Amino acid sequence: MFVDIRKLQVPALKQTARTLGIDGAAFDQCLDSGKHAADVRQDAEEGERIGVNSTPTFYINGRPLVGAQPFEAFKQVIDEELARIK
Repeated sequence: MFVDIRKLQVPALKQTARTLGIDGAAFDQCLDSGKHAADVRQDAEEGERIGVNSTPTFYINGRPLVGAQPFEAFKQVIDEELARIK
């Protein structure tokens, strides 16, 4: 979806939901209601505030892990953090 920014527009999101087998009516109602818009906006603002500029970005004890990473990358950071507290 992020390769083509047009896929982040409402009609494309609705089509993607259906392609994935999500209940289209429920998805449309939720999206159209704006029920979670404030939460999403708040999360996006927080991400910008702490310097997130790509997805996915993970933080492990404050250490960023940016981009799609293999299991081993997560394991290394987690093991290093666990070693620090021992």
